[in-house]
Amino acid sequence: MKDLVIILGSSSIATPHHPDHHSRRHNNSAKTKPSSSLHKLSPSEKPPAIPSVHPHSKSHSLLSSVRWDLTSRSKSDLKYYADLASKLAEDGRLEDFVVVVETVIDSGVNASHLGAMLNVELVSKGVSRNLLERKAESVVEALKKIERVGIAPVKLVDKGALELIKRECQRLVGCGQMEEAVDLMEVLAGFNFAVKELVATSHIVKICVDKRNPKLAIRYACLLPHAHILFCSIIKEFGKMGDMVSAWIAYEASKKQLSGPNMYIYRTIIDVCGLCDDYMKSRDVYKDLLNQNVTPNIYVFNSLMNVNAHDLRFTLDVFKNMQNLGITADMASYNILLKACCLAGRVDLAQEVFNEVKHLESAGVVRLDIFTYTTIIKAFADAKMWQMALNIKEDMLSVGVIPNTVTWSALISACANAGLVEQATKLFEEMLLAGCEPNSQCCNILLHAHVEACQYDRTFRLFNCWMGRTLQKNSNWDFNGKTDSISSTRELNRTCISSGLNCIPHSNHLSSAKRFSFRPTTTTYNILMKACGTDYYRVKALMDEMKSLGLFPNYISWSILIDTCGGSGNIQGAMQILKSMHLDGIKPDVVAYTTAIKVCVGSKHLNLAFSLYEEMKRYHIQPNLVTYNTLLRARSRYGSLIEVQQCLAIYQDMRKAGYISNDYYLKELIEEWCEGVIKENYRNQEESSSQKRPDLKRTYGLLLEKVASHLQKSTADSKAIDLQGLTKVEARIVVLAVLRMIKENYILGNLVKDDVLIIIGVGVLDADPKSEVKDSIIKLLKNELGLEVILVKTKVTEDERVDMENLCNSNPNMEVTVRNNEVPMESLSSTRRPVILQRLKITKRSLHHWLQRRIGAIKR
Repeated sequence: MKDLVIILGSSSIATPHHPDHHSRRHNNSAKTKPSSSLHKLSPSEKPPAIPSVHPHSKSHSLLSSVRWDLTSRSKSDLKYYADLASKLAEDGRLEDFVVVVETVIDSGVNASHLGAMLNVELVSKGVSRNLLERKAESVVEALKKIERVGIAPVKLVDKGALELIKRECQRLVGCGQMEEAVDLMEVLAGFNFAVKELVATSHIVKICVDKRNPKLAIRYACLLPHAHILFCSIIKEFGKMGDMVSAWIAYEASKKQLSGPNMYIYRTIIDVCGLCDDYMKSRDVYKDLLNQNVTPNIYVFNSLMNVNAHDLRFTLDVFKNMQNLGITADMASYNILLKACCLAGRVDLAQEVFNEVKHLESAGVVRLDIFTYTTIIKAFADAKMWQMALNIKEDMLSVGVIPNTVTWSALISACANAGLVEQATKLFEEMLLAGCEPNSQCCNILLHAHVEACQYDRTFRLFNCWMGRTLQKNSNWDFNGKTDSISSTRELNRTCISSGLNCIPHSNHLSSAKRFSFRPTTTTYNILMKACGTDYYRVKALMDEMKSLGLFPNYISWSILIDTCGGSGNIQGAMQILKSMHLDGIKPDVVAYTTAIKVCVGSKHLNLAFSLYEEMKRYHIQPNLVTYNTLLRARSRYGSLIEVQQCLAIYQDMRKAGYISNDYYLKELIEEWCEGVIKENYRNQEESSSQKRPDLKRTYGLLLEKVASHLQKSTADSKAIDLQGLTKVEARIVVLAVLRMIKENYILGNLVKDDVLIIIGVGVLDADPKSEVKDSIIKLLKNELGLEVILVKTKVTEDERVDMENLCNSNPNMEVTVRNNEVPMESLSSTRRPVILQRLKITKRSLHHWLQRRIGAIKR
């Protein structure tokens, strides 16, 4: 038989052979520490005989050399050590408790037998004591060791200790120590504790989302049953925050935790792509499914089509693929198709889909719902097909489908878009009589219809009626767009008082208009501000009223205020409003800047308009088509080189941004400016006579690009004018543009340093075809300007020809057009025949004399 010796870290407990000696020692110890629970062991118990062992012996050696002989020991001996361990735990000495348990079990005792004899109440008290002393790490470490020897920790913790564990987890979460909280819950989950009951799941997810920590959120979700449902919630919450990156990380992490494809998660991430305006990511999810040979269900297909509803072609492709895969479309699928047709403006296709759905309804396959009717009405409303929209309303009423607020809004919008204000007002009254309460959007549609019809007085009467206001008879307010003074605006606000139902005496259809609760929005006030015309003070008063109601002016509000202020002639005030936007924490957008630019152009403050354009570029605000067209049409004629360079730079920016400009208008202005080289304020009648009937279909991109490239060169650059690809009229404009630039630079003191070379084109040696461009330019320079011109023909070698081709192709933005009078580059490259480069040279001396004559004529 082998005996057992236990050596604790803080003290050694040895049981000698003589029971009296043990009793005396126990009593002496009790006098020293009367509060210790270890000494509550009964002195009458006979502990097992244990041989004395050197106190410095390590327990690890005992664990390997000492075995428990169950055949010679009774169960009371095992109970003694179980009680000893329990009382050590009760005193908070969890480390000693673990040593006892490990030693006993390593001596050959069955773990389940010892675990059943441990006092759960005492062990739980020890766990609670450590938790109260903020020693959660000690508890975790002890429970890990207990589990390692085969005793389930969950069986050693009662409700009281579990409540303290719960409080500890909540404390860590409340202090923002999410990593520590999840670490603790992961350990507890390994012990089979119910983690879901420790902290509210939604609270932890919210904190992880706020901290932008998707991986931690997924780690927590993996601890709970039905984790895939929580994965969806986490992804969706990140989507609501607009954090597509974190949502995608959570999506990828959740896929690794699942054994196979989960349609709930795929549908959720696709919906989040829509929330974050990243529809391309949704297509990546779709491709990923197809690459895995996984067939999405109808809900995934519907989400995918809904997110990509703005792209009708893609939506139709997905719908067809869904049918090919054997997935039956439901009513939501057809509603999304109608939505896509509506967004694309394809009312014809929307009618086809609607007729197909009606056919399926007659066959009993689907049943039309309110969304279907509302969507097709919206399609007709956008197409201004108000009669068709009203017919749909009658159809839905006939089958017992009751219109909702959105349906009524679409019907009112259909009539408003068609300019039928009275019909829209009648529908609004009909909605009220039907017991459907309009929302702010519906009211805004009706107000906007009155503004578009220039019924400004009725607009304000409707608004004040809905707000519960009325005007006194002596009010100075004039609803035709004028006021006696600014005081009239303030008087309106003072005299608006509560009224009954019939507060609009001039309305035929709104006798019951006050039967609903109306809450104006920022859009409402924007509509009213538009109805004020050019009365800046009324617009300003409305904006102040908006702020007093807790509403915040948006970009449209500020743009209207800028437009109204500038329209009244107060340009400085308009610019001050633009600065006020920055002070209010609102960064002006392209609409605000474009409005300010239009105000400056309208008042002929062109320099200010162009400075605003430069300010937009500094703030990285991309101009739109209206911005570019406003600036390019700012001048009816050009007076200086700087003005031309300015507009050409804007023209090039416009082309780079992908917008199509009115090249003909700009070409006409530049041509007029260039003709000033010959005579100030005079256009050559012979050359301009051919332009009496302008070809508006023809683009002048190459001409304007060449003019821009030449005029942007500094005076020190080589004066080489490339006329390849131009007609004779276009070549004339380019040459005159360069000559006028030279003249204006000469006036500023920049002398001509080199000859001017004009590149006509490339021709075959020993062939001298008639060139209209060459003859026209020679006639211009010699006869009209009196310049000395020399025709230069240079033989071009094979290498030089290749370099010349590369030079011609160096600007990819230019529209290269091969004229009938040119030799195509392909034919040159396919033959070894030598070619010549034809150029005209204006000598420096001749150009100097011409400039002196022009300057002298100007001085006279």
